Amino acid sequence: MVKTFACSFTATNLDARSGISSIVARLRSLGVPGARVDEVQIALTEAVNNVVEHAYESAPPGNVRIQGELYPEHLWISIQDAGAPYPKGELPEGKPADISVAAENLPEGGFGWFLIRELASQVQYERSEGSNNLSLCFEFKVTSPSAEV
Repeated sequence: MVKTFACSFTATNLDARSGISSIVARLRSLGVPGARVDEVQIALTEAVNNVVEHAYESAPPGNVRIQGELYPEHLWISIQDAGAPYPKGELPEGKPADISVAAENLPEGGFGWFLIRELASQVQYERSEGSNNLSLCFEFKVTSPSAEV
């Protein structure tokens, strides 16, 4: 049996934090293992922060919709927004940053896509009908006996 859930919020830092927190609470209540919930939260936070910071960068903040489908051994999270598309219609590669440099030369950001790709077993992106659709798949086994998934 598939469990579905969704939330929608405005693409601001405060609303994003609240939306992500509600998804995390839902995953915990459905019996997703705690360590895996933490990993989903990291990847989800990175992806949603990209929407907040880049998709609506030159426009007023629009809506973000997160949908989830929880299966017995994996979770699909879809993030939709109507912001600007990714450059060239493709997701960034997500290469690890070179950390062998002096501390003052370390990049301030740019770790997000590397983290997302490391934590998710599949990452898919599609631009259709003026919307960005990012889908992330996470594999695991639900451990809670009360969560019939």
